[in-house]
Amino acid sequence: MVRKKEIPIRNLRNNTLEILTAGIESLEREERERIRATEGNRQRQNNSNNNNITINNNINNNNINNNGKRVRPKRHVCHVCDKGFDSPSHLDTHMRVHNGLKPYKCHVCEYACTTFGNLTAHLRVHSGKKPFKCHICDEEFAQSNNLTRHLRVHSGEKPYKCHVCEKAFSDSSALTSHLRVHSGEKPFKCHVCEKAFTTSSHLTSHLRVHSGEKPYKCHVCEKAFTRSSNFKTHIQTRHK
Repeated sequence: MVRKKEIPIRNLRNNTLEILTAGIESLEREERERIRATEGNRQRQNNSNNNNITINNNINNNNINNNGKRVRPKRHVCHVCDKGFDSPSHLDTHMRVHNGLKPYKCHVCEYACTTFGNLTAHLRVHSGKKPFKCHICDEEFAQSNNLTRHLRVHSGEKPYKCHVCEKAFSDSSALTSHLRVHSGEKPFKCHVCEKAFTTSSHLTSHLRVHSGEKPYKCHVCEKAFTRSSNFKTHIQTRHK
């Protein structure tokens, strides 16, 4: 019986990194070409369109932000939600939120996303690379925005403030979720029982009621829980 030659783990890891690097470089070229094509097409469209958006150079309330600073009007506006952007490529990227298009696909797994930056960050899940390091506690992150969010733990900064109750948050997504407390909006609906929630994490936790999944398992007594909060309470009260 001929014994297969085993490939060292280090070689497999190096090969994976080489594949990921080549994939990223290829995607970068495609993204640059796409942006150039988009900018060119949009410019030609604007030149031939008699109904171009005109910018009023007079200073008015629409040109002043909450800090009293003058801001430049956005020329490229989403026809669905009226959000404005400085360039057509940014508008095209935003439109994927509405049309569900995810052109960037991982060649290792089936993950797909709307932007090249998100794909680049995802590929670090496979490579294990964490290039963003906290200069205070040396904790490392795969994404720069996670490092930015983490640094606020040290600084205590909470730049996102609710305009209704003035409660402040260190993360913009936390503020978005909080605002639904005031608006009553619950955009995340269970497909089984149609119960609605203010955050996707609450919906994910709720779905485990239907699936029976209990991913949080105690390493002492092996009791399992559907929610991390219940698991933490168990550890603190039973095994402290």
